[in-house]
Amino acid sequence: MLLEIALAMTGLGLILGFVGAGGSGFIIAILTIVFGYPIHVALGTALAGMFFSSLSGSASHYREGNMILKAGAVVGLSGAAGAWVSSNWSTVIPADKLGYMTSGMLFASGLALWFKMVFASRKLEQHEAPVQVGLGWRYWLYAILIGVVTGALSGLFGIGSTPFIQLGLMLVLRMPMRYAAGTTMFVIIPIALAGGVGYYTLGYLDIQLLAAVVAGTMLGSYVGAKFTKRVPEALLKSFMVLTPMTGAAILLL
Repeated sequence: MLLEIALAMTGLGLILGFVGAGGSGFIIAILTIVFGYPIHVALGTALAGMFFSSLSGSASHYREGNMILKAGAVVGLSGAAGAWVSSNWSTVIPADKLGYMTSGMLFASGLALWFKMVFASRKLEQHEAPVQVGLGWRYWLYAILIGVVTGALSGLFGIGSTPFIQLGLMLVLRMPMRYAAGTTMFVIIPIALAGGVGYYTLGYLDIQLLAAVVAGTMLGSYVGAKFTKRVPEALLKSFMVLTPMTGAAILLL
């Protein structure tokens, strides 16, 4: 079964690397619904696995020029603190309720990103070059707040909070979409690491399962990131919205 999981994760990684997502929520859905793992084990393993897939995808995005490192580092380190604290709270949530709550968060993230793309900030979508990173204290305060909030969501629900991070980067820090996608994958690295370590201390981490998930998602996400700036922006938007919603739908089966 581990080989089947690795093959499934390779296909999933192609999509996650393309949209700049860590994909922990989607991984949880596949592990629990398709392969029958308990949700707490799937949640801890998926969050830890997201560290490796994001690391691979970030390297590819960096080479493709899709990343703003300084802002991503501030958001990511703040997110790591939020993920570490909130990962310890998930044990008090019953497994059945945790599944529904995670599904709801994935639906909400997809809807939030769709709302932004339809109704907000059309000027940002017209820029190809990254907006100059500001040095004012408000800019960095907003970056820290984005990290803490999205990191807490990641640690509690085992999801990467990718759409919420991308919304924060695009609307608050004013990054164009392509740079938001690449920077988001960089942000997820410390968030996934801190959350994964938190779940490891609670005993919710299957090492063999983690190895299968990592092998597939790292390969797929590295290749998928190559297509981010080579496809029409409309297609990229569609995949950004549909990825979390598909994971949420699988969790409800």
